[in-house]
Amino acid sequence: MSEGAKAPLILLAAGGTGGHLFPAEALANVLVSRGFRVDLVTDHRVSNYLGKFPAGDVHVVSADTLRGGNPLRFALTLIRLGIGTLRSILLLLKLKPVAVVGFGGYPTLPPMFAAKLLFIPTIIHDANAVMGRANKLISKFSTAIATGYPRTASASLERKATHTGNPVRPAVAVAAREAYPLITETSTLKLVIFGGSQGARVMSEIVPGAITLLDEKTRSRLDIVQQSREEDLSQAQSIYRRLEIKHELAPFFADLPAKIASAHLVIGRSGASTVSELAAIGRPSILVPLPGAIDQDQLANASSLADVGGAILIRQSDFTPERLASELTTLFNDPALLPAMAKAAKAEGRIDAAERLADLVAKVAGVAP
Repeated sequence: MSEGAKAPLILLAAGGTGGHLFPAEALANVLVSRGFRVDLVTDHRVSNYLGKFPAGDVHVVSADTLRGGNPLRFALTLIRLGIGTLRSILLLLKLKPVAVVGFGGYPTLPPMFAAKLLFIPTIIHDANAVMGRANKLISKFSTAIATGYPRTASASLERKATHTGNPVRPAVAVAAREAYPLITETSTLKLVIFGGSQGARVMSEIVPGAITLLDEKTRSRLDIVQQSREEDLSQAQSIYRRLEIKHELAPFFADLPAKIASAHLVIGRSGASTVSELAAIGRPSILVPLPGAIDQDQLANASSLADVGGAILIRQSDFTPERLASELTTLFNDPALLPAMAKAAKAEGRIDAAERLADLVAKVAGVAP
């Protein structure tokens, strides 16, 4: 590269939720460390997750979810996607990226379509065990596919698929260095509960009730950290205060990886980022997949940890205070169970996934900084 020339630009495209942005952030950090420039294309929901995203610029594009049923709504969605694609074409002509990397979510469609029309190499990364709908649309024309799980891509796409694993943020890599907290017969039991980047009301409805069913000796040892929506905070807080349980409740935790590392047990949903971070850090969990999803991706994600003994999978229809209290009692009364689950989860983690994905991006782009 000649003196004074700009480093090659990689444009990352991701939906504005943690599940899409966290792996994009991890890749961005590696690319920047290798001398690339990075910009981000996303949607308006991004504000909660940009604190440490190393993007030169953030570009917001209009997009919408493709839904059937209502012909008018479908037509309006296509119009929005068309406008977003036109704006993305103008953006890409201005930025001149050497590759565009999509991380899923419908906001990735316009820039990825634009890249295809402009003959710019494209890579999609799918973090779930089942490929998302937006990525399925893009996969047909993408240059390469990176997957978080070994068998995410269908047989017809295997020729251009690479299993990289799911990139984890630098904060997760730091947390992964922490050993699993020691458990003794009298030690504090740290319980961390969260429902993914958007929260989950079911956690606030079920977990406090389950805690009330535990015996007094177990309750006295608990230290609870729980993500809860604003409208659900007061009810959960009143229960924990009445039971005199140490607790910290908030709608959002910016330092969630550190809190996971301090946990003896995590209770949560099973989005791709959650499962990847639990495995990377090596913490046992009780996972409650989001029900009703067309692709059942969270069920597949949770199964990947449950099948190796790193997690307990409970479907939401079975997620009752009584069932949860029973599982907690079993886990807390046998000091060997939780450390064994932590070890099994850790064995599934891939700390180097961001490096592997960066290798693939550089190869597809055909350039080095």
